[in-house]
Parts: sequence; structure tokens; C-alpha cells
Amino acid sequence: MFDAPHPLSSLQRTRGRACVGLGAGARIMELSQEGAAKVFLPRSHGPWPEAVFLNTSGGLTGGDRLAYQVTLAEGARAVATTQTAERAYASAGGWAELEVALRLGPGAALDWLPQETILFNRSALRRRTVADLSADARLLICEMVVLGRAAMGEVLAELELRDWREVRRDGRPVLVEPLRLAAGSLAGGSALIGGARAFATVALIAPGAEDALAAVRAALGPTDGGDGVEAAASGWDGKCVVRLRAADALPLKRAVAKVLKAMRGRALPRVWQI
Repeated sequence: MFDAPHPLSSLQRTRGRACVGLGAGARIMELSQEGAAKVFLPRSHGPWPEAVFLNTSGGLTGGDRLAYQVTLAEGARAVATTQTAERAYASAGGWAELEVALRLGPGAALDWLPQETILFNRSALRRRTVADLSADARLLICEMVVLGRAAMGEVLAELELRDWREVRRDGRPVLVEPLRLAAGSLAGGSALIGGARAFATVALIAPGAEDALAAVRAALGPTDGGDGVEAAASGWDGKCVVRLRAADALPLKRAVAKVLKAMRGRALPRVWQI
């Protein structure tokens, strides 16, 4: 006879941690990985080295735990991204958790540009991203969330997302963005996501970052986008923040690409597919 089903707590869970540390001149100071979390440094002809993170389990569900870390020493510059979209699948119990730690030394510059996170029905994801910057460090951070796959006709009725983004400069918080998304938010009005299936935040935190505002607004064009994308940008006190929402992932990602090009002045990471 077959054994009785194992209790939920005994099911196999994903565990993983990947860390990369770089010095000036793209010198590798740390490179470690364990479990389902991987990081590699593909050959790149761009001006900055690229670090690519990967979850080999193919997605996250309740009870999974992943952690990514990027550390840049004084004067180091890098781009960090993910190989593909992260997927949060239906949870049979508990939270899937993702921790991201970014640490930038004096004069360092990092573009943290993960690809989109796709939430499936009954998913439960808790994500925390914390960046610690030195006084003159520069950080460009992008987060995109997609509510199901429109092409598959998926309609989300139940989910939990608790997302925390915090950027600190010399230990002092300069940008703190908590987000909780639940079933009641999916049909919310314009103050919430207004029925959109995809939304994103792009933030540049750097001395003089507000000067990028004019170029970003020019890249976005009309706020309705003409393709179902709505966007707004603001700049103040060393920050330029852009928020976008759209009816589907592809138009959102194209609009985000325009924003990133205006802020960066160079091509997207090679692993991005648009």
C-alpha cells in the first residue's frame, strides 16, 4: 500500500541564497551560491559588468525562501538583473519569501533591474528589498508586477503580496515603499490599480537624480501612452520616481524600457526580452 500523504509541513521547500560582491574595475570580491539561488557573471561588452540571478526551482510557493545580495565596494559599478520573470504560484499554506540586500560603497553605482514578478491565483508572496547606500552612491531600482497571464485567460480572485522597498543613505531612510496587495485591491478604483493587470515602479536615487525628470517625461510622452499605459513621474531631493500601470505585461515592459533608457542612456541587460 501507498503511505498516507505527508502533512503539509513535510513537503519539500525551495531554499537558496546567492551573493555577489564587486570592486572597482569589475574585480570579483565575493561570489557564492547555495540551493536553488544562482548568480553568474556573463561576458558583457557593456561599460558595466552584469550579474544575473536565477531561481532554478522555476518559481516560488508557500514555504519557499530565497535571498539575493549585491555588494559594491568603493567606485564599483554594475548592473544586476534576473534571468527571467519570477513566478509566485498558488500556495498550499504559508508565505513564499524573497529577500534582496543591496550594499553600495562610496562612489559606487548599481542598476538593480530584475525582470517582472508574475503572481498566480492564490499566491502568497512576501518580498523585502533593502538598499544601503554611502553618501554619494547611485542606485537605479526597478520592480514590475504582473497579475496572471492575460494570454492564458487567467483571472486572479485571491492573492497576497506584501512588498517592502527601503533605500537608506548613510543609515538614514530616503525612500520607503510598503505595498500590500490583496483580493480587495484587484477591483479597486484609480487610487489603487484601477483594474490594471501590470504595474511598476522605477526609482533613481542619486545626487542630482531629480534632474532626470524632464528626460523621463519626454520619453513617456502622453500620460495615457496610447497603448493602455498610464504613467507619472516626479523628482525631488535626490530622487526621480516613476510609477506605471497597464492592461498587460508587454506594453508595461516597453514603457519601463523607455524610462530606463532615459535614465541610463544605454541598452537594457542582455537577458531582457521585449
